[in-house]
Order: sequence, then structure tokens, then C-alpha cells
Amino acid sequence: MTTDIDATAGKYLRDKYAIIGVGETTYTRGSGMTTRALGTWAIKNAMDDAGIPASEIDGMMSYSGNDSTASPMLAGDLGIRLNFYMDVQGGGSSSEALIGLAIGAIEAGMCETVVVFRSMNGFSQVRIGGTGARASVPVGGDALHSAAYGWFSAGQNFSPTFMRHMYDYGTTPEQVAMVKVIHSEHASNNPKAYYKQRVTVEDVVNSRMICKPLHLLDCCVETDNATALIVTSVDKAYDYRNTPARILGVAGRVCKPRIDMHFQHGPISTVAGHYIKDIIYRNAGVGPEDIQCTGAYDAFTFTSMLQLEDYGFCKKGEGGDYVSSGIMRLGGERPNNTSGGHLCEGYTHGMNMIIENVRQLRGEVDCYCPQDDQGKRIHSYNYAPPEEGGGCRQVPDLEITQNLGWAMPGTGSSLIMRKG
Repeated sequence: MTTDIDATAGKYLRDKYAIIGVGETTYTRGSGMTTRALGTWAIKNAMDDAGIPASEIDGMMSYSGNDSTASPMLAGDLGIRLNFYMDVQGGGSSSEALIGLAIGAIEAGMCETVVVFRSMNGFSQVRIGGTGARASVPVGGDALHSAAYGWFSAGQNFSPTFMRHMYDYGTTPEQVAMVKVIHSEHASNNPKAYYKQRVTVEDVVNSRMICKPLHLLDCCVETDNATALIVTSVDKAYDYRNTPARILGVAGRVCKPRIDMHFQHGPISTVAGHYIKDIIYRNAGVGPEDIQCTGAYDAFTFTSMLQLEDYGFCKKGEGGDYVSSGIMRLGGERPNNTSGGHLCEGYTHGMNMIIENVRQLRGEVDCYCPQDDQGKRIHSYNYAPPEEGGGCRQVPDLEITQNLGWAMPGTGSSLIMRKG
């Protein structure tokens, strides 16, 4: 028999930990580098961002699927001696979950400051769909079941959930295409984004069909890159360079009753966020109405839509209306994926969207706004494209953000942060 999670621990840890540094490599295709080199590059950037020396980092964690490199290798390259490390498998819900595990390791006294990273040649080497220089699709483990139904890629696995939402609620491809449209607007003002071209609804729905209902432009960009962030206690956080992003709550790898044939229990169009919301908002002491900016995992346009709905940002069945209303735009009531996310900036299993929200909370996103003598952006809050005199993507007066992680319809994670 399952029991409710004791809320005491979540309340006790609320506001006690923070992210003090973030860093990434370029987002590219054909990096020409190993994941070891990419990982050290991203972690060094996060260390420089925080102003923290190697001697003050003693923990490291990663999502190590596909062609990644283990933590101790990267630590040695950077002069870091580890008291704790762990490399895990698990899909796109790993990023938020690893932050929660880092907090647990610090709370248990195993270490004091933890780097969390993801390093992947996700286009040139091991592509998730089974192609790329080093990719293969072994028919073993879970694939013994799913491959029989033609479910090899993420799109093939998730498409029944998307189709069911369209059937149940009348959601249209044109509504959901707005996720790509809006994220492309944000990416156009992001110097780091792989795809900077703004697109229209017509561009999305007229792009070639990949796996019904997913068109090419409904799908994320595949890139080679590494990303990293540094977690420590708030007691230590203010010793470093940046105003920390304080962690209000986290939920990690919450599952539906089944995750393989998840539609055998409960509605197929319901995703793990339905269960996560009861944990994350209780732990953080806030509700969806308090969230000013979201980072909703966008492996596909539909994944953002389903999560935003099941976390309670709109009523069940109204996700299509929510994402097509303009609320997610910069300048809207609750911007989503202000970097362009996985659809446009780069694919990182959720890490880049956490990095983006950390920078948003600091007021330090990189965009096309001019800089002052100290290198700080002078934000105009003009979200038009640079060629039209805009180029900004900073959200004004931002206090609270939420990241919504996704591994599959039946598994997800979440992170809520506030301005330090």
C-alpha cells in the first residue's frame, strides 16, 4: 500500500540550498570533441561563473546516458577531489532529480558542494532515435516489449499520448504549433541558440510528417553540447560571485502507476505532472498561480503543452488554448522557455532550461541588448527581433520560476527556484 510522502522534509529543505554557478559549451552539430572535453569545458565555465575554486567542490553527479563520460574522469581533469559522485541513467527527468539528489548528499554530510552536468554528442555520435556515428538500437530490455509495436524513437513512443489528447479534447496541430512559434521568437534573441529563425504556424504544420501528429518542426533540435550547474547550501552560497538562485522545492522522477504501457492505468493523455504537482507545490510552499516563468521540457511541442496542463496552469483539456493564447511569450503573463528551449536552442535533457531560469532570476540572460562598462546587459525589454530594434529576452521583475522535466509521459521531475 502506498502512503503519502511526509511533507516535513520538503518544508525543512525549502530555501536552504541554491544554484551558485551555471555554464555550458556552444550548441553545435559535429563538435569534433569528446564528451570528456565538452564536460570539462562546461564545468569550468560554471566554476568561473560562480567564482569557485576546484578545492571547494567535492561532489559531482551526471546523467550519463549514451556517450557521456563518468564524473571522476572530469573531476580529475579539473583538479577536483571528490568525496561523493554518482552517474545515473534515466532520460530527460534527470536534471531536476539530480539537483534533489545533490541536496540529499549535502544534507547527509557526504559532501558540501556538488557539480551536476550533462555531456553529449547528441547529434554527431549517439542520436536518440537510433542513428549517428556510434548509435545502435539493441532489441533488449524494455525494447523487447516496445519494439514489437514499432516504438523505437521518442516520437514513436509518445505519439499515442498526443493523439489521444487531440481525440479527447479537440486539440489541434495548429494550436500546439504555437509552442514552436513562441520558442523560435525567444531563440531569435538568443546568441547561443542553434536555430534562430522565427517560424509561423504554417511553417510548422506544413513541414514534413515524422510520426503522426508530429511534424518535423514539432520536434527538438539535436545538438552536441555539455551543460553544468553547481549546488551548495545557502549558508555558503553568498560567499561566491553571483546572487544565488534559491531552491524552494524539487520533485524527482515521479511516475504514473505504469511507465511502459502507462495508458493501462489512468487516462493516456494524463502525464506524470498530474502527480508531481502535489509534491512540488507542497515542498515549495507556492502554487502554479505564483510561478512567473516556466521551463517546460520541449522534446516536442506536445510535451510542453501536456505538462503545463497537468501541473495546473490551465484546466485539463485546455492545454491547446493555453499554449496558443500568447501567455507563454516574452511580454506575456507567464513566459516559457525563454532561451528557445530544446526546440530551438539545443537539446540537453533539460539542463539548458534550468540554466536559463537561473540567469533569468539574476537578471543576466545574454541577448542582443547593449552592455555597460562592467559588461552587464542594459535590458530594453523589447522582444522584437534584433533587426527590428529589439533583441531582449529578460523577464522583468522576476521572482519565482519553475522547471518541468520530462522523460516520458509516465515519468517527470520539477524544480522551483526564487531570486536570491
